[in-house]
Amino acid sequence: MDIRQYDQQLPFSTKDGSTIRSLLDRANAPVANQSLAEATLSTGASTQRHHHRLSEEFYYLLAGRGMMEIDGEEREVGAGDAVLIPAGAWHQIRALEPLRFLCCCAPPYAHEDTYF
Repeated sequence: MDIRQYDQQLPFSTKDGSTIRSLLDRANAPVANQSLAEATLSTGASTQRHHHRLSEEFYYLLAGRGMMEIDGEEREVGAGDAVLIPAGAWHQIRALEPLRFLCCCAPPYAHEDTYF
């Protein structure tokens, strides 16, 4: 059984500019097909617009409000919203207030699969 405690996972910055805390991924567990991380953005901050060739991604917003853009379509998102980001879709999120959200990727997130 693999269990990781939140406060024992150190946050780091991704290539797209968000701060994430890997909860379960290849770096800290015997993960093969997916990854789970928590991301945060301060008010006014945004990720750099990017896409992943291989990874399908879900965002689940835990707190805050933001503007989500996927392939040119923009929508306001907030706590309780789940967002599907298909593999290959250009995307960016901007915080209208402090944002905290979960990022789930399949296959697992990899810096090498992030394109600008």
